[in-house]
Amino acid sequence: MPHDIVDTAIANGSFKTLVAAVTAAGLADTLKGAGPFTVFAPTDAAFAALPAGTVEGLLKPDAKAKLVKILTYHVVPGKVMSSALAGKMMNPVTVEGGTVKIDATGEGVHVNNATVALADVDCTNGVIHVIDHVLMPI
Repeated sequence: MPHDIVDTAIANGSFKTLVAAVTAAGLADTLKGAGPFTVFAPTDAAFAALPAGTVEGLLKPDAKAKLVKILTYHVVPGKVMSSALAGKMMNPVTVEGGTVKIDATGEGVHVNNATVALADVDCTNGVIHVIDHVLMPI
């Protein structure tokens, strides 16, 4: 039985940093809400690859606005399955307001500088696509 996006991420076990960040940013209730949302979810390894101290700095209360900006840059309104992306290039607007570059024309699917490691993790209020890098809004 599928769960909402937050509970699915918690159950997976590879998104401890993402779940902590979503909670610190006050976005958990939103991502447990009706949606639908498409979330490009960086793994713990993706967060660990950021420069030393980055994650810790973002989790501090005075960095909440920046954390919200980064996290909402990983979310696209609606439920976009990989089948809708296959063979296409697109630049959807994120919840943050910027755009991400999705390239599904070659090997795999790329979102900006990240590669989708696992697509179409179905949730009751959307879908998660697991990515190997943290996306940073410009």
